Amino acid sequence: MNGRDRDGEGRARSARPRDGLGRPLAYGAAGVERQPEGVVRTPAGTVEEAQRLLDAGMPFHAHEVFEDAWKSGPGADAPLWRGMAQLAVGLTHAARGNAVGGARLLRRGAAQLAGVRKAYGMDLPGLARWAGELARRVEGGAVVDAAVEAPRLRGGGL
Repeated sequence: MNGRDRDGEGRARSARPRDGLGRPLAYGAAGVERQPEGVVRTPAGTVEEAQRLLDAGMPFHAHEVFEDAWKSGPGADAPLWRGMAQLAVGLTHAARGNAVGGARLLRRGAAQLAGVRKAYGMDLPGLARWAGELARRVEGGAVVDAAVEAPRLRGGGL
């Protein structure tokens, strides 16, 4: 055994607590509860839970919600949820101060959403505009507060 934390199925899973942006904290520190993996939600439930987490300044956790939808939902919906996960993790990197990674993922997520037709009430063109604008600002040196910059999933990006 290599001493890595593992879940019940043997997958690597760090037991270290994490902050609201998913960064590992020291063992024993008070952290933010992680999102449970493998939760199957309706598309509306996915959007609602992700919005709640984004509004709370926890885009890393919202990314995990989108990732669950991507992995558990119909294959036809995978591009939507993958693109949304990329937007959320792009916001995560931007809020962590990683301008290059944040901008790259925001643009990748927006591009992923370009061909998506079934959006479950989300404003995909507005989210793409939000992502492009935030990517430009981050590359220009903007400091990002994840809660302040959280997009409105239904209704125009910002």
